[in-house]
Amino acid sequence: MPPSMTLYARPYKEPPKSQVFSRDDVGFLRFLLRCLLFAMLATFLAGVLLLGRATFAQHSSALSRALLGGSVLANEAFSRNVSTCPGYTLSALHETESGLTAQLNLAGPACNAFGHDVANLTLEVTYDTETRLHVNIFDTANSQFTIPQSVIELGQGSNDPFLKRKSDLVFNYESSPFAFWITRRSEPHAQPLFDTRASSLPPTPISPVISDDDSTALDGFPLIFEDQYLQLTSALPLGANIYGLGEVVASSGFRRDVGTNGGKGTIQTNWARDIADPVDENIYGSHPIYLEHRYNETTKRSQSHGVFHFSAAGSDTLLLTPLSSPVSLIQYRSIGGTLDFYFFSGPSPQKVIEQYGELVGLPTWQPYWGFGFHLCRWGYQTVNETREQVQAMRAAGIPLETMWNDIDLYHAFRDFTTDPTSFPANEVRDFIRELASNNQHYIPIVDAAVAHQVNNTDVYDPYTRGAELDVWIKNPDGSEYVGQVWPGYTVFPDWFSNRSTEFWTEALRNWTELGVEFSGIWLDMNEASSFCIGSCGTGADLSNTSVPFLLPGEPGNEITEFPEGYNATIWGPSGNMTINGTSTFSNDGTTSGLRKRGLGAGAQQGVDLNEPPYAIHNGDGFLATKTIATNATHAGGFVELDVHNLWGMMEEKATHLALLTLQPGKRPFLISRSTFPSSGKWSGHWLGDNFSKWAYLYYNIQGVLQFQLFQIPMVGADTCGFNDNTDEELCNRWMQLSAFMPFYRNHNEKGAISQEPYRWESVANASRTAIEVRYTMLPYWYTLFANSSLYGSPPVRALFFEFPDEPELFGIDQQYLIGRDILVTPVLTPNVTTVDGIFPGQGRVIWRDWYTHEVVNATAGANTTLNAPLGHINVHIRDGSALLLHAQPGYTTTETRGNPFSLLVSQAADGYAFGTAYVDDGESLPPTPNTTLTFKARKGELTIEAKGDFNVEQKLQTITVLGAASAKPGEVKVNGERVDSWEFDEGLERLVIKQSGVDLNRPTTVTWA
Repeated sequence: MPPSMTLYARPYKEPPKSQVFSRDDVGFLRFLLRCLLFAMLATFLAGVLLLGRATFAQHSSALSRALLGGSVLANEAFSRNVSTCPGYTLSALHETESGLTAQLNLAGPACNAFGHDVANLTLEVTYDTETRLHVNIFDTANSQFTIPQSVIELGQGSNDPFLKRKSDLVFNYESSPFAFWITRRSEPHAQPLFDTRASSLPPTPISPVISDDDSTALDGFPLIFEDQYLQLTSALPLGANIYGLGEVVASSGFRRDVGTNGGKGTIQTNWARDIADPVDENIYGSHPIYLEHRYNETTKRSQSHGVFHFSAAGSDTLLLTPLSSPVSLIQYRSIGGTLDFYFFSGPSPQKVIEQYGELVGLPTWQPYWGFGFHLCRWGYQTVNETREQVQAMRAAGIPLETMWNDIDLYHAFRDFTTDPTSFPANEVRDFIRELASNNQHYIPIVDAAVAHQVNNTDVYDPYTRGAELDVWIKNPDGSEYVGQVWPGYTVFPDWFSNRSTEFWTEALRNWTELGVEFSGIWLDMNEASSFCIGSCGTGADLSNTSVPFLLPGEPGNEITEFPEGYNATIWGPSGNMTINGTSTFSNDGTTSGLRKRGLGAGAQQGVDLNEPPYAIHNGDGFLATKTIATNATHAGGFVELDVHNLWGMMEEKATHLALLTLQPGKRPFLISRSTFPSSGKWSGHWLGDNFSKWAYLYYNIQGVLQFQLFQIPMVGADTCGFNDNTDEELCNRWMQLSAFMPFYRNHNEKGAISQEPYRWESVANASRTAIEVRYTMLPYWYTLFANSSLYGSPPVRALFFEFPDEPELFGIDQQYLIGRDILVTPVLTPNVTTVDGIFPGQGRVIWRDWYTHEVVNATAGANTTLNAPLGHINVHIRDGSALLLHAQPGYTTTETRGNPFSLLVSQAADGYAFGTAYVDDGESLPPTPNTTLTFKARKGELTIEAKGDFNVEQKLQTITVLGAASAKPGEVKVNGERVDSWEFDEGLERLVIKQSGVDLNRPTTVTWA
């Protein structure tokens, strides 16, 4: 990280690695050192532990020991070499109704590689369901931290004693040294799905697999279970197709790099971190779940399975292929917790994702209005300026569903306030009610940290009420942990406190009564972020509310970067595609269970809370950098080292429950930054502080696909980019792409040029077109999300999810599917008017253009070049589909829903088509009245059936059937009655029945012959 950026938070503006900095790094380094020395001195005087540890530190520094005093353990002589670790032997095996239990005992002298070996472990194997196998290895004394059931309530198994004989998965083991492997019952001799046997792994020692990282040397593959280091390794097929393991912006794309085909491998670190979307580093969320997709060259068939490590510990997960190895491998390295694994049998990608959702919790129900277009920026300085954006969007005819405000809303950057001058509470209330009167919505930001009262005359109820309820995270000595964020010195809610949700609900209620009558909440900075290291506010001058860096746009921190291909030095800061008739594009532009739970490290002796001996690859080095220190304490005796990755998810849960109280009967709408398994039960997610670069337009797709696997399907990127300046062409293409993503919001940083879609006429035109298509498709989107909440089905899909037996699709992440039926092929590069895309199905599927209904003349199994002029995004319909649509998109989703429906049927060659639509009121919390419509087509006939108790008021106005017939029908009938209002296009084989007036609550049959 460049020295000039080290202290910069939200956004931590670290551009792509190729970017060249123009700032005086030496001056900024001096500034940085002054800030760090000040923080260290304040901490030392307060006697409070501050520092974390450095990623590359292999030995405790003398400086940190001096500063931290007695709170840091003496540097023990850990071997830091696993080659002598003895592994474990299995004994005391006991068969249970649903699996087995056994004891695992250290097989020889302790190696103490990165901690103290645990001598006695317990193995529990449970056949949860026919498709889920649970393998849990934990310390028999239960002293290691495990995630409490009150935090994440996992799905229970079926307790079926016959599962041991009929489960899709089989647990196999060797006793000495203990190792296990998982196979499919149907393929007992095939390569195991997960295999920890040394005989299945390459011989060791192995020199560093990633040449510039000595930690990738592999000295052995024993099972290691120490108090501060756990290791488990499994063989993978050579060049395995691995997806998941995030959150990450991966240079390899949606498919992870396992170190073959020119790749070097992957180190995925799980440590929640506030950082502006770097490539191949840990960022906001932690999701230790992967999907593997295996293709059998002999049968030409594929199967998928999933592996989930249920742990909140900081960790590295390595995907590597040693030189000349016949296998690739995955290695888990954790600095705490247990080895608690779940295996999902699939066998399809969609089934794996659904099985994972069944375990961690299915996604929350989304309100219909959440699928509209959202607008925000950091830098709307007044309520009037915010209102002006709403007015400008309407004047431009660009639909706007929800208006947002960033921290500009706050008084002195304090949560749950409004600025009395720029956002007077009564004017904010009036503005929000204006929006509501126009069927629009409002969402404000809520930051993770709450301002500390600066003195006794400072009136700030959220802090004083939190102190009264004792809900703040503490220092080891029991005093309040005081970090530093936007309002100055801050405290942080402790979600393990029994009264934290009560406090949070009360604060949100008071804010609403003040005038901020929000429709939903935006949760930011919840890794949780802090601008200083440790409890820097302890003993400090709390009246100093400055932050240790320049805000973006201020003198000395101007926003000067533009997308690749636009040179502001030549063309100025407009970002226009043409100036005086000349194109501004140039390649020379800038680039750039109920068992007693252990307290973990909070109650263990001999554990280093601040510098665990194994250094995970945290991108910021010190684990406490830009976040809460690892020795901070929580209610119940937990310490931050063990629970750090849970903070964002627990805030999401508390906020969701608060909104259920404040808005009874309505679905909460939340968008959050830091996530963890089960976050989707409570919230959606945006992909964080991305960059206005073409590369990040591409990364948008892999990010959304990741979160489908993570069961957080309501996800999207900051459209047009957050950091830096966008330009006309990039914003044009991005507004189109995001219209076909679940969460659709344009948002950018303070000091950058404005990027609302009305700013450029070409962007306005592209936006109007794309949003019209989006709103037309809303019944389809809504049905996909209903299926997600009901079954865990992913609304957005990689191409191989639907076409699993086509190897050419396994690495595709420049295109994607919405559900099974809509293929999106966006432009992801500048200055082009065509785009290449593959059409799945290897020639067996008919793809039709969304706009023209023409059949695509595609090359089977290879790319086809498509026209893609500026303002056009290629969208295609799969054959065999039947899509309920809105016939007349309105300005808002409410207006749109009030208009009639239309039906688009794209028949396969044999006439087959099928589709469903889920319909309810769009806002009530289920269970609520609902109806599912089913559409079935065959040659010459379409049937419509309704099942449910929700009355569908809007009529079906238009029915379009593609592939209806090769010649014009003689007659068309609806429920046996001849109709005359229809037309037929022989070239498109398209039948259009107009003014049908079909009541969707009743069975309907349409025939043509």
